[in-house]
Amino acid sequence: MIFSSLTFLFAYLPLTLAVYFLVSLRWRNLILLLVSLFFYGWGEPVYITIMLLSILIDYTHGLLVEKYRDNDKKARWFVTQSIIFNLFLLGFFKYGTFLAENLYLLTGIQIPESVTVLGVTVPLLGVPLPIGISFYTFQTMSYTIDVYRRDAPVQRNPVTFGAFVTMFPQLIAGPIVKYKTVAAELEHRTYTMEQFALGAQRFCVGLAKKVLLANSIGALWEAQLAAQSAGTLTVFGGWMGLLAFGFQIYFDFSGYSDMAIGLGRMLGFRFNENFDYPYLAASVTEFWRRWHMSLTSWFREYLYIPLGGNRGGIAKTLRNLLIVWFCTGFWHGASWNFILWGLYFALWLILEKYVLRDLLARTPAAVKHLYTLAVVFVGWGLFAMEDLSVCGRYLAACFGAAPAWSAVDGYTLRSYAVTFLLLVVASTNWGARTWARIPDRARRILAPVLMALSLVVCTAYLVDGSYNPFLYFRF
Repeated sequence: MIFSSLTFLFAYLPLTLAVYFLVSLRWRNLILLLVSLFFYGWGEPVYITIMLLSILIDYTHGLLVEKYRDNDKKARWFVTQSIIFNLFLLGFFKYGTFLAENLYLLTGIQIPESVTVLGVTVPLLGVPLPIGISFYTFQTMSYTIDVYRRDAPVQRNPVTFGAFVTMFPQLIAGPIVKYKTVAAELEHRTYTMEQFALGAQRFCVGLAKKVLLANSIGALWEAQLAAQSAGTLTVFGGWMGLLAFGFQIYFDFSGYSDMAIGLGRMLGFRFNENFDYPYLAASVTEFWRRWHMSLTSWFREYLYIPLGGNRGGIAKTLRNLLIVWFCTGFWHGASWNFILWGLYFALWLILEKYVLRDLLARTPAAVKHLYTLAVVFVGWGLFAMEDLSVCGRYLAACFGAAPAWSAVDGYTLRSYAVTFLLLVVASTNWGARTWARIPDRARRILAPVLMALSLVVCTAYLVDGSYNPFLYFRF
C-alpha cells in the first residue's frame, strides 16, 4: 500500500485515524502497532514474520545491554550480536544474490539456489526484497547502540517498541527515525487540533509533490531512456532526461517524506526533516547536508565518527570517507551502479575538501550553483541506470557522443516547458517564503481551501492515471 493510492487515502487512513483517536491513550501504541502491521502486510504478508523477528531480537538485546550495563564486555557483546543480526538480515535479503553472482564470476564457486533442511526447501538466491528493510533494520540497529551509549532509555514494553519499529508513516521509505528522537513521545504524546491540522497540510503538500510533479515528469525520463536504446538520443535530450530523473526522484522522495512527517504529526509524533531544498546548494558538500538528511546523519553518527571521522590525519579521513560513501551507495541497492554512485560522490567531496575549497570560496555564487547541479545530475545518471553499459552510452551521449539536437527535442521541450518551470520553482523555497508573508488570518482561510483543492486534483490524477511508483520503495 502506498500513500498516493485511493485505497490508502479513502479507506485505510480514515479508518486508522478513527480507531486511533476513539480508543483511550493507553491503547494507542497497540493500535498503532496493529494498523502498521496491517499496512505492511497489505503488500507482502509473508514478510511480517521477518519484521517481528527483527523487533524481538532488538527488543531483547536492548534489555540485555541494560541488564549488563556494569559489565562493559558483556554489554558490548550484546550490541555486537544485535548489529550482526541486523546486517545478516539485510545482507541475506538484499545482497545475497548479488554477492553470490560476483563470487561466481571471481572464483567459479557456484552457490545453490536453495537448500532443503528437514524436508523444507529454503531459497538462497533470488529471494524477493522485503519492502522497507533497509530503513527499519537501520532504526532497530541504532536503538541498541544508543541504549549502550546511554543516548536513549531502554524500552521495556514490547508493544511500545514494536510501535516504534513498525510505525506506518515512516516504515517503508523513511525518514530514518532514531529511537532517541521519539522515545518521549512513545510514552506520552500531546494532541491538539492545530498540530493535527499542520500535519494534514504537510501531508497534502507531499501528496501534491508526488502525484502532480514527480509522476508528471517521470514519463520524460522513460522516453529518453527509450531514445537511448533506439539510438536516437541527443546531447540535449540526454540532459533533459537527467533533469527529468533528478526532479522525479526529488519530488517523489521528498513528497513521501512530507507525507510521512505530516502523518506523524497527526498521530502526535515530530519526525526530523529529511530534505532542505537540496537543489539550492552551492557545493556538493552542502547538497549532502540538505538531501536525505536522516540517512547522512545515520552514517555520520554510527559509522563515520566511530571510524575516527576527520581525526587522525588526511589518510585516515580519506579512508573513512571512502568507506562511508561505499556503504551509502551499497545501501541503496545490490548493484555496481549504486557503488559507483557512492564513490563518485566520495570523490567530489574529497576534491571539495582538499583541492577545490579555496577556488570555490572565490567563485561567484551562480557558478557554484551550476557546478553543483551539473555534478549532482550526472550522479543521478549513475543512480538511475543499473546496467553500466546502458549508463556509459547514455552519459557519453550527454557529453558529445551523439548529435546535439533534433526536431523531437524541440517538440519535447515545448511539451514539458511549463512542467519544468513548475519543478524549478517548487524545488526552491519561494513557495514557503511567499506563504510566510501572507497574514495569519488569510492563511487560516486559504489552508483548508488549498488542501481540499489539492486532494481533489490529486484524486482525479490517481483515478485517471496508472504511473504511480515510489522510487525509494526498492531500497
